[in-house]
This record gives sequence, C-alpha cells and structure tokens, in this order.
Amino acid sequence: MTEGVPRYTAREAIDLVTSGFTELPGPVSPVDPVSPASPAITASAASATSPASSAREYGPDGPLSWQGYEASRARAAARTGEEESVVCGTATVGGTATVLISFEFGFLGGSLGERTGDRLEAAYAYAREHRLPVVSLVATGGSRMQEGMRALVQLQRVARQSTLTRAAGLPQIAVLRDPTTGGGWATLGAGADVVLALPGAQVGFAGSRVRPPDADPAAYTAEAQLAAGAVDAVVPPAELPGLLGLWLHLLSHPSAEPVPPPPALADTDLPATGWEAVGNARSSQRPHATAYLDAYLDRRAAISGDRCGGTDDGMLCGFGVLKDGKDGGRTVAYAAQTGTATRPAGYRTAARLIRLADRLRIPVLTLVDTPGAANDAEAERQGAGAAIADVFGAVAAAGTPVTTLLIGEGGSGGALALAAPDNTWATPDSYFSVIAPELAAAILKRPPEEARATADQLRIRPQDLVDLGVVRGIVEPSKSPS
Repeated sequence: MTEGVPRYTAREAIDLVTSGFTELPGPVSPVDPVSPASPAITASAASATSPASSAREYGPDGPLSWQGYEASRARAAARTGEEESVVCGTATVGGTATVLISFEFGFLGGSLGERTGDRLEAAYAYAREHRLPVVSLVATGGSRMQEGMRALVQLQRVARQSTLTRAAGLPQIAVLRDPTTGGGWATLGAGADVVLALPGAQVGFAGSRVRPPDADPAAYTAEAQLAAGAVDAVVPPAELPGLLGLWLHLLSHPSAEPVPPPPALADTDLPATGWEAVGNARSSQRPHATAYLDAYLDRRAAISGDRCGGTDDGMLCGFGVLKDGKDGGRTVAYAAQTGTATRPAGYRTAARLIRLADRLRIPVLTLVDTPGAANDAEAERQGAGAAIADVFGAVAAAGTPVTTLLIGEGGSGGALALAAPDNTWATPDSYFSVIAPELAAAILKRPPEEARATADQLRIRPQDLVDLGVVRGIVEPSKSPS
C-alpha cells in the first residue's frame, strides 16, 4: 500500500462521485448462478459474447482446481460484503446518467477472474443498450492467478467490450485509484477516452512485487503517468465529483453543425506589407490561445498527453461549452497552439483529441499559432514527421465539422496540419506562410535584409490568404452592444 494514500472500498469510491447508485443484477452464467439478470441485460450480453466467455463448468476451486481457492473467495466475500471484485450499476453523476464500474481491491486484490469478466461484459452491454457512458473506478492488481490463463483471457473480453462501446459512440472515463496495475490498467484504465487519477495512486503495468529491484517507485505513480502523457489529470477526491460530472456532460452532447470562428480579440488594422503582418503576429501584445479560449468557452476540461510518453504545454487540447449566443451551450472540442514550436507529443495529443471528438460527434475548433514544428534533433527522434502526418490524417478523416482560426503565426506544415481545408479563418494580426520569410531568404541565398521583401513576395497577409483561397475570411472584433 502506498504510504499516506487512502484505499477506498468499491462502495466508498462510488460514494465519492454520486449519492445515488443502483446495482445491476449479476449476470447468469455457469460459474455465477447466484442472481438472475433481467431479460434485457441477458440478451444484450449474449449478443456480444467473446470466446473467453463460452460456457464452462468447473469444480469448487475453479478452472485450475487451485486448492483453497473457493475458501479464499468465501473469506473475501465475508470480509468485503461483495460477491466479486467489481460492483456494477447505474448512477447520475453531475446530472448525467451513467454506468458505474467500481473495483473492490479487498476482494482478492481487485483481480480479474471469469466472474469479473461476466459482470464487466454485462455492464458494458447495458451501457450500449441504454446509450449510457461508462465510468470505471479502477483499483486492481491485475489478473487472478488462481484461475490462470482463464483469468488472463478476460483482458481480451474486456478489450472487446470497450471497443464495441467505443464503436457505439459512447464515452468511457477511468478514475485510477490506489493501486491500478497489470491488465486492469492496460484495459479499463489506459484504454479509456479520458483518464483521471487520485493523488499518489500507484499506477503502472508492473505491480510492486514484480518490478526490477532497482526500479524507481516514483515512476509508478499517478503523477509520473501524468508527466508521461498517460493520464489527463490528477484530481483530489474533493474535486472529483465536479470534474467527473463536467466531463460526462461535455462528452455526452453531440452536435452536427460546425461552430463559428471566434471573433478577433485585438482591434488591429490589416497590415500594409507582409513584413508588417509578421510583426503583428509576433508581437508579445497580441492575444494568444488562452485568451481566445477564455473568451469563447464557458467551462473547459483539458486532456493531456499523447499516450506515447509525451506532453507538450504548447498545445492545449480539451472540450468546453460555448458561451452565450445562438450557439451557446454546445460542446466543442479544441486543439490550440500557443505560439511555440509544436512538439511531436503536441501533434499526437491533437490527433487524439480530433479522433475522440469525431467518434463522439462533437464539433472541433482549432487555433493555429506556431512558428513551425519543433525541428531539433530530439523532435526528430520523437517522430516529428509521423506525428504531423497523424494530425493531417485526423483532420482529413474527420466526419465531425472542424473550424479553424489562424490567430498568430502560421508557420508552414506544422501549422497547416491543424487547419480545416475548407473552413479556415484568420484574424487581422496573423499570417500564414509556406516558410518563415527569413528562412525563405536564406534558402534563396538572399542577404538577411531582403527578408522584408521576401515576405511581400510570399503573399502571407490575411487579405492575401483570402485572395489565394487559403482562408474563407478575416474575423473582426465583436461589436459592443450600443
């Protein structure tokens, strides 16, 4: 047990996020005939059964006849008051009806066995049938050793249910408790759309007893996973109900119409020259992404990380609620560059955001503002080209509408990757260029002082971009009501 980190029971974890919970009846199966399931649940579960859930008949000590296993289960049930390592049911969290899955670590370490798989499968099937999001409150040590490979293959079963639910366009959120390790982390945890974690929770594929002797314990924490891009936020227990409720609201409100581009925040005249456009875009006084998001969105929740080991503070991604107006109240996904050279992790995070929004049918807003993609040696080692290609592909494949606003520098392909091909707009204090004027002059072997003239030749001003058909129009500042 991680020192000083509370280990909540399954019911205590449920009470953290909701005051009302209705447990689903246990599914009917040869190994768990205790309580009958409703006909609807039984039919749905049967229609989505995986090979790992085929009918089986075992003796009292399970598929391996592991001596004492049934007695261990009986002691766990007496100690915890639960029949299995998961409790599944429905609840309303922050106003959104959801299916809740909560692990009981006190029941054989929250391990996954065949009966666990039965319950998880039934819960997912219920969520799909009733069009409900799934929230998993995870605390598990992994697969149940006393059931051997029959336990391990439950991970395939869980992965299939998660995939079916994802294909149905339903959001999945995981809350990582202490500890979340092994296959439970690799399926219900890391496989969720949004991953939240409680402070100090032990999180990692390797549990504490199977790591290398010299492994740094700090690498197996919620905070380390956040830094590595595998967790979206570490959330204190008191803040969990509000944030979880916000996430459920944001991800459960699809919309078919594109969002309008935000109005310009600076009352800037259109530039007379290309070099003036560059100066406007590079001005430290110009509004940046955070100002636009604050002005445009009422409530926001951020995703963090590329799920490949990296994060980039220069790419802000998440979901928010549009402020008042004819589009007010709608959910929008956003991916916003902050004016820095975008790292590969930033592009991968943006691609993750766009694909999630597309699957949930939530419109996307991208804010373009970068001098270009990071081009240092480390960026190349991290796969800069592949990461940029990933965003190009995500935008191109998106069925949900994407709106783009160029708010500052549009530096080459590293900026274009985020731009909607037919719905990109520009602010008066922005520019878009195939390459920065200084670099263009260098490539053309011109002296540095000719960068100004080169900027004009490149036709990079907002009005040039309209004439070239690259952007649809130039947004103006909002007019104050008279």
